[in-house]
Amino acid sequence: MSMYSQLDSQYINGVWKDGNGKATIQNTNPYSGEVIATYRAASLQDLDDAYETAQEVQKAWAKENPITVQRIMDKAVTYMEENHEEIVDIIIQEIGGTRLKAEFEIGLVTNMIKEASSFPMRMSGSILPSPIDGKENRVYRVPVGVVGVISPFNFPFFLSMKSVAPALATGNAVVLKPHEHTAITGGTMIAKIFEEAGLPKGVLQVVTTEISEIGDRFVDHPVPAAISFTGSTKVGKHIGEVASRNLKEVHLELGGNSALIVLEDADVDYAVSAGVFSRFTHQGQICMSANRIIVHEDVYDEFVQKYADKVKTLTCGDPADSSTIIGPLINERQVQNTVNLIEKGVEEGAHPLVRGQVNGNVVEPVIFTEVTPDMQIANEEFFAPVVAIMKVSSEEQAIAYANASSYGLSGAVHTSDVNRGAEVAKQLESGMIHINDGTINDEPNVAFGGVKNSGVGRLNGEWSLEAFTTTKWISIQHTKRQFPYS
Repeated sequence: MSMYSQLDSQYINGVWKDGNGKATIQNTNPYSGEVIATYRAASLQDLDDAYETAQEVQKAWAKENPITVQRIMDKAVTYMEENHEEIVDIIIQEIGGTRLKAEFEIGLVTNMIKEASSFPMRMSGSILPSPIDGKENRVYRVPVGVVGVISPFNFPFFLSMKSVAPALATGNAVVLKPHEHTAITGGTMIAKIFEEAGLPKGVLQVVTTEISEIGDRFVDHPVPAAISFTGSTKVGKHIGEVASRNLKEVHLELGGNSALIVLEDADVDYAVSAGVFSRFTHQGQICMSANRIIVHEDVYDEFVQKYADKVKTLTCGDPADSSTIIGPLINERQVQNTVNLIEKGVEEGAHPLVRGQVNGNVVEPVIFTEVTPDMQIANEEFFAPVVAIMKVSSEEQAIAYANASSYGLSGAVHTSDVNRGAEVAKQLESGMIHINDGTINDEPNVAFGGVKNSGVGRLNGEWSLEAFTTTKWISIQHTKRQFPYS
C-alpha cells in the first residue's frame, strides 16, 4: 500500500487523525479477505468539527483567484499521473476492481477534474434591464457554501470526485463521507491528492463513520447548504426526505434497472459486445449496467447464442490478475442477496441458460432467458454479474417492456437506422439513452442523471456548475426613485 498505507484516518482541518467514535471499522480486500486497514469511526463531535471548519474557511476559498483554483485542479491531475500504479493497486485491493476497471475509473476521474478546472472561469453573471427608471440589475453566480457528499462503494473514486471536484472548483468547501468499505479510494485518497495539490486546509474534509455513530446528522446538520448522494434508492429517498425538512438542496444519483434494446435490424455481433460490456463490467456493480436485454424475436436466437458464447469466455477470479474480467462482489451480504435473487428467478420460471458457481465473493456469470416483465429479476436491480434477457415481437413491445420499471437511469438501443433509434429513445422513460452503444456512459460535459426512482437532478458540465452554485440578485438604483408614499 506504500504511500497510501497511512490513509486509515479521518482528515479534518488538514490533519490526519483518529476518529473519536465507539466503532472500529475494518476495511478488507473483498477477494482475499485480507484486512487492508482498521480505523476508528468519526463521532458526532468529529462531524461537527469538520462542518464548522469547512464553514469557517469557505468564504476565503470563494475569494481565491480563479487561476489559483485552476492550478490546484491541474496539480491534482499531475499527482494522479505520477502515482498512477499505486492508485490502480488501491482500487484492486480495496474494491476488488480489475485492472480494466481501475484504468477506466481513473480515466473518468481525470476527465472530471479537468472539466472542473474550467469552472472558476465560468462563474459568470449578467446585467439585466429593469422596468424601474435608473435601476441596474446585476445577477452574480456564487457558491452555495458547504456541500456534504456521500459516495458509494462501487465506483468510489469517481463517484466521490464527480461531486467533490466541481463543488471545490466553484468555491465551496466540502465534507465527504465515503462508504465505510471504500474509505480510502472514495475518501482519504482524494484528500491526499488535493492536499498534495495545494488545496488550503479545511476546504476538503473527509469523515469515515457509520450510521450508528452519527444517525442523520450528516444530512440534517445546519452547516451544509447542499447534499450530494450516490447510492441505493431506499437510502436516497430517506436522505431526500431529511434534506427537504431542513430546506437543503439535494442531488440524488440512485439505482438503475437499465434496458438494452436490440431491434431486428441491429448488428447482432456488435450488440452482443455492447451487451456483455454493459452487464459484466466491474461484476455488474454499476448503476448504469444493463440488467435487462430486450431482443426482437427475429434476431433473438442468434443473439442469445452468441451472447452466451461470449460470456462463457469471461475469466473470473483474482482482480489482481490482469486477465480477470469478473472479480469479487464487495462483500458477503451482496453475494447472498444475489444468490437469493437468482433462486427467485428460477422459482418464477426464468431459465438459467448459463449459471456459474459462487466461489467466496466471486459470482460467476448467470444468464436468464424466458424472462417476463412481472418477474422479480426484471424489476430489481442486480448489482452482480446476472442478466435477464427478454423476447419481444415489436418495437412497441420493446418500449413497453423497457418502461415497465420503477427506475429510469440509462439505456441503449441497437438498430441500423439511427433516426429510428433516436425516436425509440424519446419514448423511453430514462434520463440517458445511447444509440448503438452500451448503457455505461459518463462524460464530464454532458448531463448525467435519471428519472423515477433513479434520482433527482443532473451533474457534469454546466449542470454541475448549476448544482453547486446559486444566483444572487444585486440591484443598483442610480437615480432617486419615486416611491408611492414617503
